[in-house]
Formats: sequence, structure tokens, C-alpha cells
Amino acid sequence: MNIYQPHLMTINKVIQETSDTKTFHLTFQDDSAREQFNFKAGQFAEYSAFGFGESTFCIASSPTRTDHIECCFRNVGKNTAGLFALTEGDTMGFRGPYGNTFPIEQFKGKHLIFIGGGIALPPLRSLIWNVLDLRDQFAEVSIVYGARTVDDLVYKRELTEWEEMSDVTLVKTVDPGGETSDWNGHVGFVPTILEKEFVPSPDNAIAIVCGPPIMIKFTFEALERLGFKQNQMITTLENRMKCGLGKCGRCNIGSTYVCLDGPVFWASELAALPPEF
Repeated sequence: MNIYQPHLMTINKVIQETSDTKTFHLTFQDDSAREQFNFKAGQFAEYSAFGFGESTFCIASSPTRTDHIECCFRNVGKNTAGLFALTEGDTMGFRGPYGNTFPIEQFKGKHLIFIGGGIALPPLRSLIWNVLDLRDQFAEVSIVYGARTVDDLVYKRELTEWEEMSDVTLVKTVDPGGETSDWNGHVGFVPTILEKEFVPSPDNAIAIVCGPPIMIKFTFEALERLGFKQNQMITTLENRMKCGLGKCGRCNIGSTYVCLDGPVFWASELAALPPEF
């Protein structure tokens, strides 16, 4: 089997999340591939618009929901522009899954605090729905999500759904100046909201953080000031990857290849890496 050859996928549904961000619902065109495919929350894949190239995103849907695969991406360059131009009924490429996974077995019985920023909510969404579909196996579930502006919030329909759940705490925030007159959430950066508004307890808790490197850095620091230990904080570094197979060397941090050793890392593992992270 050619490891670089993608599966053909049909785009069954397109959701416009923001002006520059879309969600695709995908199904395998090959029945046997559809039947054999499985993945776990935290894994990523390569998505291709033929004639443009491949882009790396997480699988944004939950492994508990097997009728289709979802990806969410922002139009930021040539490859994503090719994907962005596709519509329902079109064919695109998919190869994966790659990488390690969120250790959901270790999360059972814990208070899970999902912390995301902007387009980084999709990797968390896979795990969030995985947890909510197995709700009785976990303690409290809290979701802290921030974006630059109200318009930049993705999965708005699901934010409303989570907000209405009696067993989920949702904390929404936008950067100062990004609010609207009817905004009903917080205003402030995610690390600040954690320390001044939401203030989670580290007791029996795990914080799952996803966002740009600078957001992860300051969020980890805020959590540590709240008493969280490094073995209570976990993240994903999928934004560093390119080929997904450890061939191109683009994702390496010292001798660690994010696509092979990650993309999911505990804070304690990141602390052992060279300071370039």
C-alpha cells in the first residue's frame, strides 16, 4: 500500500462556521475503507484538494459517532483555499489517522476542564463529544473557550447546546474590543478569565488545553498558579505538522517528532523538550 495515497472522500455537508472557516462532513467512497476505519480523539489526518496540496488538521468528530468524519479549517493559504472552494458532493483526499491520542482512560472519574482558543476548538471538540457520549464515566465537565471576536467563535450552534446542558459548565470569552452589544459572555484573554472569573480547582482535575503556542504557554502558567501540576495539564501540537509520517522533519523539536511521538503531550513531557516550544 502506498502510504502517500489518500482515500477518496465525498463531502456530504458543508457548514460555514465563520467568514473564513468551514466544517466538512466526509464519507469514504470505498465501502471497505469505511468499514475498516477507526480513530481516537486527538489523532489527526491529511486533507487534500487535488491540484493544491495537503493540509493537516485534527479529526474534529468523535470516535463514538461513526457515520461520517468531520474536519474544520480556516482559509489561510493555497492548500486551504483549494479546500475552501469545494462544496457538497465534491471529492477530496484523506489519509490518516496519525499520531497518538488523548488518554481518555486516565480521564475517567476526573473533573475535565477543556480550554481552547479560536480555531483550536476542533481538536477539543472530538474529545468533548467523546466524553459527553460517555458522560457517566466522568466527573464535572467544564469548557472554557475564547476567540478574538464574537464573529471568530466556531461551533456557535454547539456552544449554545453545551450551555444548555445541566451537567456542563461553559465559559465563553472574547478579547477586549471583540465583543458585540448583545454578547452574553466574558471579555478578556483566556488565561485571565481562568484566574479571575472561572478559577477552576486542581482537585481531581485534568486541564486539556489547545490553542496557539503562546496561548498554551500562558494558560499553563495560569493553571500552575492555580495549583495544577504538570501531570494535570495536557495539550496537542498538531499545528506543527506537515507530512504526518516523520519523513519531512518539519515537526521535530530536538529529537522528538510531533507527528510520531505526539501530537498529544502532557505538560511534563513538553517541559523536557528544547526551549524552542
